[in-house]
Amino acid sequence: MEAKPLLRLLTEAGLGSRRGLADAIRQGRVQIDGHVAESFLQPVDPERETVTVDGEAVTLKAEPMVYLMLNKPAGVLSTTRDERGRKTAIDILPQDYRRLRLYPAGRLDRDSTGLLLLTNDGDLTYRLTHPRFEHQKEYLISIREELKPAEKKMLEQGIQLEDGVTQPAIVRKLKTRPPFSYSITVHEGRKRQVRRMFERIGHPPLALKRIRIGSLRLGSLEEGQTRQLALQEIRELKQTGSQARQTTPTHSRREKRSGSSQERLTG
Repeated sequence: MEAKPLLRLLTEAGLGSRRGLADAIRQGRVQIDGHVAESFLQPVDPERETVTVDGEAVTLKAEPMVYLMLNKPAGVLSTTRDERGRKTAIDILPQDYRRLRLYPAGRLDRDSTGLLLLTNDGDLTYRLTHPRFEHQKEYLISIREELKPAEKKMLEQGIQLEDGVTQPAIVRKLKTRPPFSYSITVHEGRKRQVRRMFERIGHPPLALKRIRIGSLRLGSLEEGQTRQLALQEIRELKQTGSQARQTTPTHSRREKRSGSSQERLTG
């Protein structure tokens, strides 16, 4: 087997999220033949060199890639584990998937429902969650009263939150999706962003459901159910990520301050 960059090998082996593994390398917790790894790109030959993480030898054989869509119910955390014993997305997966090292590619807050992608493909997770790629995320939202024209315009043009002005959004009035009254499409991933946007204009959400990430749509998948992505869906997600990498300009100050959306709750 030919040598590959260290971070790529660790990610392909399903040993953690790309961000978490990068942190481990940066913190000096990863060693190659007893020497602290020098960089993410340090070449490693798995057949001739031994890699340890936190002192334990790891197997660098690539796992089969799994791409699983979950329609997350309310009350479930979009994490792999919880120290307080609350129910997580992993807990409600079919038994065969629970033993796999899957990680959410982006998150939903506990009260939100809808599309959550779980995978062991670290590269795709990075593309879907890093601010530079600006994948669209579409939500259905239920509020008590109808938006006034000025309020809708504020959401569409950008609204001032405590962490800065939001980027322009697409807001549509719904007529056939009860109990949801509006859809909103954003391409940022700030913590509880959509909720905070509506709260800012005096319309706290009664319900919030994500139905799309980039080209991937939730469709008719029932709440609490899962399905594996089709090959075409995977190709389209990866293609969109590659195009964004080539066309998206350098991060703005706000994006740098916000950090990776993988660690934030978007809904």
